[in-house]
Amino acid sequence: MSNVTIKKVETDSDLMKFIKFQWEVYKDEPFWVPPLLMDRKKILNKKKNPFFLHAEADYFLAYRGNKIVGRIAAIKNDLHNKYHEDKVGFFGFFECFNDQEAANALFDTVKDWLKERGLDAMRGPANPSSNDEYGMLLEGFDDEPRLLMPYNPKYYLSLCESYGFQKAKDLYAYRLESDKVLSSQKLERVQALARERAKITITSLNMKDFDNELKKVKYVYNKAWAINWGFVPLTDKELDAMAEDLKPLVEPSLVLFGEINNEIVGFALVMLDYNQIFKSFNGRLLPFNWIKMFTQKKKIKYARVITLGLIPEFQKRGLDAVFYWEVVNRARDLGILLGEASWILEDNQMMNRGAEVMNSVLYKKYRLYEINI
Repeated sequence: MSNVTIKKVETDSDLMKFIKFQWEVYKDEPFWVPPLLMDRKKILNKKKNPFFLHAEADYFLAYRGNKIVGRIAAIKNDLHNKYHEDKVGFFGFFECFNDQEAANALFDTVKDWLKERGLDAMRGPANPSSNDEYGMLLEGFDDEPRLLMPYNPKYYLSLCESYGFQKAKDLYAYRLESDKVLSSQKLERVQALARERAKITITSLNMKDFDNELKKVKYVYNKAWAINWGFVPLTDKELDAMAEDLKPLVEPSLVLFGEINNEIVGFALVMLDYNQIFKSFNGRLLPFNWIKMFTQKKKIKYARVITLGLIPEFQKRGLDAVFYWEVVNRARDLGILLGEASWILEDNQMMNRGAEVMNSVLYKKYRLYEINI
């Protein structure tokens, strides 16, 4: 008989226990970066997060006696199922001690929840979707995660695989060094040729015209990534919420738009790795840590290329090389000499070839697991 009991999160107190359990799991983990509590509360809030306008979820805690030993979210994303014409459900926000019995109880709970809603597969982790933190760290445990990328203990892989999960897809992260990137004669040649042929103009984000700039992002985003595995379109409300969250952190010179004949054809979002500051916050932004975001900004040595996309009719013309060349040069002007391009699907040949041309190093991998239910 199992000594593990599962309790559904019902109250605000339960939700705080759900959020703060991470601190128990990672208390001796030197590379973990604590999430901001206010961000976690916002993303899990079913009344305020626009994700829940097309999705539903429940959160669960695993107990041994009075001690919490694990947590998980069960997620039904109607927009995903409509877009892909499938019946895949998700688990997310998974955290657990190295306790297979507790992990099995959590996964069983999600499986039953998803089956009750007519779904036939469970995939994850998704926190809560492919537009958020996605995947489980597979390789690269000896480094802190970049901004908005996940981190987890290595034993999580065993907990999933022992339960019966199998690989659905791997995601790649590449390490960029400005000197190595800019020493690539092939990259320099390709970007110069593409720039001349296409007559592309690269501009940076105009913060004084933020609303109109956001319209460009919306136009490109759902076109550029439409055919990618696991892609789910962002709704206008989701994009607005994401923009509101990222706006205080944005470095305008690293948010780039590409235009040809005054037509928007591509977009790149590059963020400074604020995790290098957030780590010392221990989850708390207020009352005084928010000041450090500005006073300690110069300590940041990494940037993350979060998205770089071209609408389909302008792909495979070398224009991605133009964006990378611009990004690395502009980051270097800010004193940022290191970067991460993430995440990239393992079978996205165009983007992976581009990473190779930039003399980058594949230094982290993440895995999406799936099991039929």
